[in-house]
Amino acid sequence: MYLINWAIMYIALNLNPMDYIERALEFEKRKFVFRNTSDRIRCSKEAKELVLGINEIYKLDKDVELMDLMKRLSVIKRKAEKRLNMRITV
Repeated sequence: MYLINWAIMYIALNLNPMDYIERALEFEKRKFVFRNTSDRIRCSKEAKELVLGINEIYKLDKDVELMDLMKRLSVIKRKAEKRLNMRITV
């Protein structure tokens, strides 16, 4: 169901596959300083959006470089989420 909604949104917005790749490369070059929780959440959401967009392109092309890019973005996403999962003690 989610995939169908994504495909409809992709077609409706006429997003160029190169836009996702360019945005992902710019995202990867940024210096990440997670000063507060909202920065971590924003970074995680943006990385997830980019990975999902690139994954749709990867399904068509099966390009190894796209898979490597998705893996690098996932590492950045995991670093941001690692700090979000705080232990709560009672």
